[in-house]
Amino acid sequence: MDQGSPARRGPKRSADRGAVLAEALALVDAGGLPALTMRALASRVGLTPGALYTYFPDRAAIVAALVDHLLAEADTAPLLDGALPWQERLTRFALGLREVLLRHPGAVPAMLAGPFTGPVALTVGERMLHALGDAGLKPGDAARASYTVMVYVLGAIALEAAEITPGAPAAPEADRVAERRAAFGHLDPAAYPLTHAAADTMAAYVSTGQFRWGLERLLTGLA
Repeated sequence: MDQGSPARRGPKRSADRGAVLAEALALVDAGGLPALTMRALASRVGLTPGALYTYFPDRAAIVAALVDHLLAEADTAPLLDGALPWQERLTRFALGLREVLLRHPGAVPAMLAGPFTGPVALTVGERMLHALGDAGLKPGDAARASYTVMVYVLGAIALEAAEITPGAPAAPEADRVAERRAAFGHLDPAAYPLTHAAADTMAAYVSTGQFRWGLERLLTGLA
């Protein structure tokens, strides 16, 4: 072997920011947000942990980017559709966001970490303010209303997603409602008469119908 020749290195593995983020989401989908570590992500992408910092300065930056990535999957076009009533515009966006997040229940805690300062998050916020402005709200009131809507939407989704195990396929909504109803069936009606009477409704807390019910009443009270 020629001692004067430089050692040959294997091919460098490269990735782009989007590919790194996709692998981060895959980790979260499989094991929830705690599964997202710099070492685990570097291994999935084929980089050293140090090289990962070329794309993101720290784990918090990855989590923030995941928020934007998930928001980008939701359809925000209805928020700008002046042909629709403002309530319907917000409802369509909220239902779309719920659908996205229930596909990625492990990532829902990232949505609760805040603040929403990424470019997509800021665009979503601006479009919500636009829809609420069309409801006749002044900018300050529209901002309060937008925050209130997101608190409801994300809170409801978080409670629903908490019943879905990351990494396992989510059961159909009807099956999840039926499982909850069966649990209520074990309660003593004499001890919990009101709960017993409302068991069918309470079992459906994780349903689209319940989500819409709460959202519609919230929006009705805003303007």
